[in-house]
Amino acid sequence: MRHTDPDERLLATVVDAAFLLLLGSSVARFLTRDGGGSRTGWVVALFAVFFALYVLGRLLAPAPRPGSPPSARHLAWLSSVTAVWIVLLALSPSATWCAMPLLFAGLHALPPRLAVPLAAVLTSLVVVSEVRVAEGPLNPNMVVAPPAVAAVATAVLVHLRRQGTRQRALIADLVRTRHELAATERRAGVLAERQRLSTEIHDTLAQGLSSQQMLLQAAERVWRTDPDTAREHIREATGITSRSLAEARRFVHDLAPADLAGHSLPGALAALAERESGRGLTVEFRLDGDLGRLPERVEAALLRIAQGALANVREHAAATRAALTLTCLDDQVALDIADNGRGFAVTAARGASGLSARTGTDAPDQERGHGLPAMRIRARQSGGALTLESTPGEGTVVTAAVPLTPSALSLPEPSKGYTL
Repeated sequence: MRHTDPDERLLATVVDAAFLLLLGSSVARFLTRDGGGSRTGWVVALFAVFFALYVLGRLLAPAPRPGSPPSARHLAWLSSVTAVWIVLLALSPSATWCAMPLLFAGLHALPPRLAVPLAAVLTSLVVVSEVRVAEGPLNPNMVVAPPAVAAVATAVLVHLRRQGTRQRALIADLVRTRHELAATERRAGVLAERQRLSTEIHDTLAQGLSSQQMLLQAAERVWRTDPDTAREHIREATGITSRSLAEARRFVHDLAPADLAGHSLPGALAALAERESGRGLTVEFRLDGDLGRLPERVEAALLRIAQGALANVREHAAATRAALTLTCLDDQVALDIADNGRGFAVTAARGASGLSARTGTDAPDQERGHGLPAMRIRARQSGGALTLESTPGEGTVVTAAVPLTPSALSLPEPSKGYTL
């Protein structure tokens, strides 16, 4: 009989050792007290059969694993060895205490609905055998002690068996919960990756394509009347195409924005302002304070927010001037994108885009519905917040503020596939 659990091996060893000791003492008692008659040889042979059945059964009909029903082979072994013990008990009361290993083996292997009746039957037979061979006045311990010992053993083993069943059910529930949690995390990862992809595509390829479309449409309108201006529009569209291609390649390889390659955040913002200036819009960049080194994810988030905000300015605000202001304080860094465009009406304490706004707004790109929410998500993932102020006819100010506290700057970097 093989057990993989050390506790199971220990229990099997103790039960087998107890059986051998009790069997040896029973044979010795029979030979010294009850032997000498014509049936001595038969009883000794029956003891040998009893021993052989027990050993073969433990090897060939092992007990089921905890929580599993007993096999037909094990039940057949337990029935045969119990039947041989009953015959021995009828021929030689010396075999009385061999019932204990059988009791433990049966209780350990059988479900309670079978183990308890078996324990009651074995105990009753032990009591009857003790009373049958008793001499002199009846000793109450002969009647009380076996049921008491059997009751305690039965209660303990049944309790342990039920406790083991509950523990196995709890472990199975924990395993199932862990699998469900892993599946939930995978789904959350898929959603986060979709959000990342949509945000990156919006802030890079979509904006580039939108600008190219506007330039090419403008070139088409003046192609015959003003060829030089049309060619200038085409050259600008070609430059945007080159930058979008560089962004796409870096996006595929999950790298930082192309403007940050070899540049600091102020340098990247200054280059962005210079690039966005023209076609009726002048963009200025100002640095207020001394900017230290920021985590790459924070720099990338602020640059993407600036790109998205300027795209909104060009497409929706009809502004002539815009300003990027990077302000460095002791406890935070803030990026303001302000324009003198048409603005828009305040409608609620929280805009339709879900932004944290001092006054609330209707998002200017509400129909497409991605620019402002994407900026909010970037700010939040960097540990900061995005606010929005706008008044009709007086322009708009978008502010992204990221705290410089150690807890905020020590946020774990997103794993590959989730970087900003």
